[in-house]
Amino acid sequence: MEGCVPVYETRLYRMLNKPVEKQTPLPNQPPSGSQGQTILGKTMKIVGDIVSEEALYIDGAVEGTLELRNQLTIGPNSQIIANVKATEVVVFGSLRGNVEAVNRISLRPGASMVGDIKTAGIIIDDGAYFKGGIDISRTETS
Repeated sequence: MEGCVPVYETRLYRMLNKPVEKQTPLPNQPPSGSQGQTILGKTMKIVGDIVSEEALYIDGAVEGTLELRNQLTIGPNSQIIANVKATEVVVFGSLRGNVEAVNRISLRPGASMVGDIKTAGIIIDDGAYFKGGIDISRTETS
């Protein structure tokens, strides 16, 4: 029986060398509008500083500072106690701290924010809570 390969080894080889099928997103996943978005789930808690070039979606708890050169989305389950700097900030959950958004900050229905805002544009939807100061800065033009 030299040279024969048992059937189970052949099946295992086929299973391991099968091309990976494209997975469909789960219905409870946050919207994936851009490539390179990092997601912190609702069971995660981070204490410290976060610095990133990527878009970030947070649905958990963060205490510290957040500095992004991209969009920050604060999900509906989030509890954020941090000063934030980002290109754009979208809030669905709870944020306590000062925010500096280069382009815009959006407070969506159900959002709660306590702190000062410095931005070029702001959207506060009905059903959002905000307490703090607003400094509208001009965007730089070339």
